[in-house]
Parts: sequence; C-alpha cells; structure tokens
Amino acid sequence: MTPAAEALTPPVDTTAAPAERRLSDPWSLGGVPISNRVVLAPLAGIGNWFVRLQAKRHGAGLVVSEMVSSFAVYHRNERTCTELLRIHPDEHPVSVQLFGHDPDVMESAAERVAAAGADLIDLNMGCPVPKVCKTGAGAALLQDPDRAVAIALAAGRGSGLPVTVKLRSGVRPGDHSGVDVARRLAEAGVVAGICIHPRHASQRHAGRPDYELARRLVEELPVPVLISGGLRTPQLAREAFEATGAAGVALARGSLGNPWLFAQLLGERTGEPDRAEILAELDWVIDRAAEHLGPERATRYLRKFYPWYLERLGGDRELQDALQRVPTLTGARQLLGL
Repeated sequence: MTPAAEALTPPVDTTAAPAERRLSDPWSLGGVPISNRVVLAPLAGIGNWFVRLQAKRHGAGLVVSEMVSSFAVYHRNERTCTELLRIHPDEHPVSVQLFGHDPDVMESAAERVAAAGADLIDLNMGCPVPKVCKTGAGAALLQDPDRAVAIALAAGRGSGLPVTVKLRSGVRPGDHSGVDVARRLAEAGVVAGICIHPRHASQRHAGRPDYELARRLVEELPVPVLISGGLRTPQLAREAFEATGAAGVALARGSLGNPWLFAQLLGERTGEPDRAEILAELDWVIDRAAEHLGPERATRYLRKFYPWYLERLGGDRELQDALQRVPTLTGARQLLGL
C-alpha cells in the first residue's frame, strides 16, 4: 500500500464493545458458582426452606434464608435448629443469614450453620427493627464498624464459608454509615460480597431507594455488590440492575405471592400467571407449609401468605376475611376451590 493510500485508510477500532450484561448470566460469589444474577433476598419470618425452594423452582440462582439469631443457634434452640436451619437438597446454592452482636457467639453459630449444609453465610447489618437494634445487632452495627468487621471475620473463621453482608445505606436521613461499613468490610478482606438496600434504616420500606449511591459503591468496592429494595416489577428490577451496575438483584417483598417474577427477569416467561396457575402455586405452598409445621400450625402460619396470592386474584375481601378465620387447612382449600 502506498503512503497516500495509507493516509486515506481509516484506522481500525480495536476497542471491543462492552458485553451486554444480562441477569441470566452465570457468575461466582466467593468461589460458589451461581447460575444467574437473580437472588431471593432474606425475608424475616418468611424465608424458610419451602419459600426458598419455591424461588428456586421459578429460577432464582441463589436463595437466602430468613434472619436467624446467632444466639439461638449458639444455645441450640430446638425450633431454630430444626426449622430455621432446615435446608432442602434442591435449593442449593443457599445462604443462611445470621444476626448478632457477639463475635464469639457468631463464630460458633456459623460453624453450626455450615454443618447444616449452607453454601454461604450472610450477615444482617441492616434490620431496622428496634428489638434487634437495641441488642447491638442489625442496623446498629452500621455505627460500630470495628464490631461489624470482627463479626464478619468470626463468621468466616467459624464456618469456613464465604461471608456476605446485607446492609442499609445508613441509619437516618443523610447518614451514609452503611457505605462506610461496606468499605471497611471489603478493605479488611472479610467479605466475598455486599448486598445494599439503599434506603436508610428509618425509612423501612418506604421512599425511593438511592440507586445513585449504590452505583458509586459498586464502582468503588473490590467485591461484588447486589442491589435490593424497591424491586417489585420486572421493569423496576431491570432498571436498578442497569442503573447501578450491580452484580445482581435481590428480590424481597416484590416476590411475595409472585414467584413468577424470577422467571420474568430471566426471560423465561413474559406474561402474568392466570388464575389456575396462581391457585396451583398456592396449593403447593399449603402442602409445603403442612409438611414444614404440621397442619395445625400451618393453618395459622399461612394467614400471612393468603393476602399475597389473593391480591393477584383480584383481592376478594370476603374470601380474605374467611381465610383469616378458617380453623383448618381443609377448610382453607374448600374456600379456595382447591
């Protein structure tokens, strides 16, 4: 080629276009392979083995247990150890979330959780409930970063498993102590990942999450960051995933009575479930609750589940009231036409 021809030849752009990020992409968290980036977040008082298994059935790549007291595990509380640490063989990979304020107790509890079959340990440093915070656990740890690091270190030492932390952006408006704690945990090398709910603890579940704050944290930390909070619909979850650059999304309240959300985010379904699908899913839930708790306890326990499914069925108020009073599971099935 002549010098003149070379001058007319446009330069070749050797910069590769960034790969499109998809929620269906596999990844690894602390060396644990995860099939996709849609996670069931911990749901206090709800996320037992069959709720986690339900999320898995609908596509969740990782599921996290409800919040479990490290002290209850340490003291071998029977209900905690037999019910809350129950893991179904089909729900792996599964993370068990612990809360507590004492590193020694956490180390012992984490060892027992590992023996129960967990693949990861998650630590709650964001719960805003006063009875949790007043013990120095939950969101109270956002104001005690040294203790937060010590607890995460103890959990890893006791379990030998990857440790993650779920936290809030802060305790009150304008407070970014959660961001500071996330930095400390990552810099200390005691966590494999962080899940941030970018609302301050006093907001509970109200108000728009601060996804810009989450984006800055994603860019700064050397560990994967998951995003949670406000992910009620496929559109909202995808927007948060794109806006923050997070490693994945952790679905919590938005998945209650709506396990189809997992499949929708993974591109495995587009439409909403019809009445027959909703009733079939609720029938499965009733069966699993009876298996988990026995018919009598399950009858009471399911009263908090029914509203989530009935809302999708049109919100029949009379049926809702009847289900809150029905004395047996047989009666509940009759009311639902199952």
